[in-house]
Amino acid sequence: MPQAVRVPPVRLSIVWLIPVVALAIGGWLAYKTFSEQGPTIQIQFASAAGLLPGKTKVKFKEVELGAVTAIDVSPDLKSIVVTAQLTYGSAPYLTTHTRFWVERARVTASRVSGLDTLLSGPYIAIDPVIEGESARRFRGLEEPPLFTTSEPGKRFVLSAPTLGSLNLGSPVYYRQIEVGQVVGYELDADGHAVSIELFISAPHDRLVHTDTRFWNASGVDVAISTTGVRVDTQSLLSVLIGGVAFDTPETIDGERQPARARDVFPLYQGRAEAHAKTYAHKDQYLLYFKGSVNGLAVGAPVMLRGIAIGQVLDVQLNFNVEDFEFQIPVLVEVEPERIRVLGEPGQNDRIAVVERLVANGLRGQLKSSNLLTGEIYVDLDFYPKAAPEPIGRHGDYLVLPTVPTPLEALATRATSILDKLDALPIEQIGRDVAAAAANANAVIGSKELKGVIAETAAALAALRQTAERLNVEIAPDIKATLLATTATMNKAREVVAESSPLYIESQKMFQELSAAARSLRLMADYLERHPDALLKGKAGGR
Repeated sequence: MPQAVRVPPVRLSIVWLIPVVALAIGGWLAYKTFSEQGPTIQIQFASAAGLLPGKTKVKFKEVELGAVTAIDVSPDLKSIVVTAQLTYGSAPYLTTHTRFWVERARVTASRVSGLDTLLSGPYIAIDPVIEGESARRFRGLEEPPLFTTSEPGKRFVLSAPTLGSLNLGSPVYYRQIEVGQVVGYELDADGHAVSIELFISAPHDRLVHTDTRFWNASGVDVAISTTGVRVDTQSLLSVLIGGVAFDTPETIDGERQPARARDVFPLYQGRAEAHAKTYAHKDQYLLYFKGSVNGLAVGAPVMLRGIAIGQVLDVQLNFNVEDFEFQIPVLVEVEPERIRVLGEPGQNDRIAVVERLVANGLRGQLKSSNLLTGEIYVDLDFYPKAAPEPIGRHGDYLVLPTVPTPLEALATRATSILDKLDALPIEQIGRDVAAAAANANAVIGSKELKGVIAETAAALAALRQTAERLNVEIAPDIKATLLATTATMNKAREVVAESSPLYIESQKMFQELSAAARSLRLMADYLERHPDALLKGKAGGR
């Protein structure tokens, strides 16, 4: 009988390969999905107006980088938190400097943006930045930035005491061409100034140098002077929303250095203040004036040879009990760096230099700068004829000597003349003049003077008759003599003329005389060498 053979059972069936393969494929798909999944971020906004989960997109330059997955309210109920799922590969662009905002239709005085969202709906825009630490939580901007990080250009900061009429989007002008905008502003930590951030697009950012001046170009600047009325404005837009202008003054100090990004510049009130030179070194002096200083105000210029070198800081009125007189001290501030020193300055200190200038006649004087408004200024100039006066000191200030104004000097001279006139014996002089006039009347009415006058009249009549006789009898003879003399002179001129026969014959005669004199000189020379020629004759002659 055949025997049954026992076959051991197969422990692993091929059927189990199907779920294993399916599990491996599922795990690989899960890993691939997880590994290719983009980062999840949370953005905090003040409002979720127009945002919908699953529909609102996250875009960069109209390219979708993700979508909103959820919208929740923050725990403090002050804002909303938007959760968005971004695409794979966007993690390197999520740093602490990355910015998000809701792009929707906006119409402002400076720009119009987001009109395409009227049909497609609002979306969350991103401004990716690579520099910085990685982040997943962000605070969204309430307003879109005027310039994104990808746009070429530089940002600069202006420091001003007040913001004025500037606002986000206010234009920045260079020679009345818009080259940038105001992108932000904030109050400084101490609260004493405002920092205004500008963005100037390339290639105009190379126009900003370390000595560039920025000024507020808002509104209309009207100036009235002797040359007429000057109106300065950048554009109608700057009048409405404000603006900033900048320029670099031309100097001979050296080459210009380009400004770096985030450099801080002061913001001046106007173009005139921006182009006025400022210096760090300042010296203060005190001047005492005795006359009226009506029209002199704080900020009035201090001039030297017609060039402003400082300004007036303070004007006071003092009363000296000892002299029982009023004194007007004027404190001025001088910027010595405005004066360019040529040659070697040496080691002289400031006091020694000022003493030498005062010894050479440096004086202060008040002069009028505007006859219509009555404004006056302090003028420093040299008066060599001024009385010698040493430099003084009052506290920490050096006291410069002064001279009176031209009107005061004229009034002083007139007073001196009047005093001298008062000292004259006017009454005695009047009596003497009256007596002299009486004596003159007596002399004029005397018989002797009348006789002299009659004799003088007779002498003048005789002289007139003599003159008439000379004119009738002698004058014709003199005229004829002059005519004959003139004719004789003309004949003599014709005789001695170069073309006359006498002149030509005289020239020939002089030539013959010259030839004869030359022959005599030759004969004399020969006889001097051969004295025996008088006896023997010329050698070789027969």
